[in-house]
Amino acid sequence: MNIQYFLLFFGLMFPLVFSPGPANIVFAMSGIRQGVRGSIPLIIGVDLVFIIYSLLIGFGLGEILQLYPSLIFILQLLGSLYIVYLAYKFIRSDKKETDSNNQTFTFKDGVILQMLNPKGWTMLFLMFSTLLDGSFNYNAQIVALVIMLAILNISTHFIWVTAGNHISRWTDNKRIEKMLNYFFSGSLLIVAIWLLLQLELPI
Repeated sequence: MNIQYFLLFFGLMFPLVFSPGPANIVFAMSGIRQGVRGSIPLIIGVDLVFIIYSLLIGFGLGEILQLYPSLIFILQLLGSLYIVYLAYKFIRSDKKETDSNNQTFTFKDGVILQMLNPKGWTMLFLMFSTLLDGSFNYNAQIVALVIMLAILNISTHFIWVTAGNHISRWTDNKRIEKMLNYFFSGSLLIVAIWLLLQLELPI
């Protein structure tokens, strides 16, 4: 591996990781509601699952999954429906009412979100199919890619949470707070609808 390889990795993966997919929208929402420190369990839940998935897919699970398109379809469908649930959960809650677990994003939310996140699966398939080089040690490359992706993911997720936390300073006004609730919930619903429209029934 050399600098060109790292630049290729960054050029390919940064736009995918940083773009406003389901997890990043939830991170921004969590930053608004819970602040940076309160969002750490959510970040751990998402990134722990992502690291495990990265290792499993890198070492062969991806090839097994491609043999069972119906399983991928079910995961994508459940993921889209869970995103709809998160949008509903957020829009029904109030920023000031954070005493109930139902009104905050938790470690469990992070685990479930990433387990069912269609964007995460697609990103991993793309990374390994594009960046694995037969001229280098295969196992070492997989571990290196997983580590680099984990660092990029965690950094990006903290950026989204921090951005949400800064936005929260503007939400003392109830009207602005309600507008932000609708905006982020609407964004999640749009993502969920788009994902549902992309689903293809397994033959």
